[in-house]
Amino acid sequence: MSFFEIAMLVCFGAGWPFAVIKTYRTKNVKGKSVLFIGLILIGYICGFLHKVFYNYDEVVFLYIFNGMLVFAELIMYFKYRNLAHRN
Repeated sequence: MSFFEIAMLVCFGAGWPFAVIKTYRTKNVKGKSVLFIGLILIGYICGFLHKVFYNYDEVVFLYIFNGMLVFAELIMYFKYRNLAHRN
């Protein structure tokens, strides 16, 4: 288990809860990029798979947690994208 990997995941993941809450409250995805959200999600999935297949340790749960937050943001993007076009 690497301290630096944990720090990276905590730092990268720190903003996602706020983004998810803001999107949920405002129902506004204006300015968000589905490509960016998708690439971040793919990155977390790849990190998770690396942990599962090559170097399993408890850090895998940070990948899961961060991935779930990014996935929630992606779902809300598709749910609220039509609202952004109306305004």
